[in-house]
Amino acid sequence: MSTVDASSDAVAAERPALLGLAYRLLGSFAEAEDAVQSGYERWLRLPEVERAEIRSPGAWLTRVVGRICLDELGSARARREAYVGEWLPEPLPDAPGVFGGRFAAAPPADPAEHAELAEGVSTAMLVVLETLTPAERVAFVLHEAFGLPFAEIAEVVGRSPGACRQLASSARARVRAGRAGAASAEQHAAVVHAFLAAAATGRIEALVELLDPDARLVSDGGGIVSAARRPVLGAEHVARYVLGIIAKRGEGLSISLRDAASGYVAVFAQDGVVDTVVSVEVREGRLSELWLVRNPEKLARWQGLSA
Repeated sequence: MSTVDASSDAVAAERPALLGLAYRLLGSFAEAEDAVQSGYERWLRLPEVERAEIRSPGAWLTRVVGRICLDELGSARARREAYVGEWLPEPLPDAPGVFGGRFAAAPPADPAEHAELAEGVSTAMLVVLETLTPAERVAFVLHEAFGLPFAEIAEVVGRSPGACRQLASSARARVRAGRAGAASAEQHAAVVHAFLAAAATGRIEALVELLDPDARLVSDGGGIVSAARRPVLGAEHVARYVLGIIAKRGEGLSISLRDAASGYVAVFAQDGVVDTVVSVEVREGRLSELWLVRNPEKLARWQGLSA
């Protein structure tokens, strides 16, 4: 997609942070690019005199892109209701590279909050954010990840600063509840490695041992490729589903581990073409959630990457 000339290096330099904001809010990099592009177009449509009076173009663009995403979230929910099968956020292979290494405009002082927000582009976090209302999601991300005061968030959401504070507080509680018990990065990596090693054996018992008894697998094919239309529930069913995917491939299948926004993910490629990216949630040493993105429209950024 072509990008609008933002007319100054300082304004153009805001693009990675704005992409990070829009991706957190929309869960789709393509939609995030469109939202940021629209923000820059609105900036350039301003009379030069008005642009000169804006003391912080970055803050102005953040508010505008936030509003664009808020509007988009309403229509996105309608589209996802009509989506064929389960909808999952688009996984990214290298978030720091995509966003220029700039995740937050104002990292929080609380180290615990910083740890939560550092994974703000993981599949696990994005799935939790999907449970929020559009207003909650925008208020939470703008305040927690980008440090916007509630007076400015009020301009985006169209509510009072006090109401925005309540929205962010409610969202924070739900996010923490949804992420409670998640494994550390080291534990996550160890379990993912063990899971793929077990899968390579083809033994269902080895896989079941690494799965939570109530494990849940969600597969997103977008109606373009085959995928489970409903979540697969239970350790044995999930294990059989995973082994079935591997067994059907035969020669030409390669499975590699990559360190991505979701931590370690399993990348399935058939004859060199990536067709499945598996992100997981690890709790209490076992895999509790598996998210398989198979929709080719969400995998374009994975093609051609070295294993």
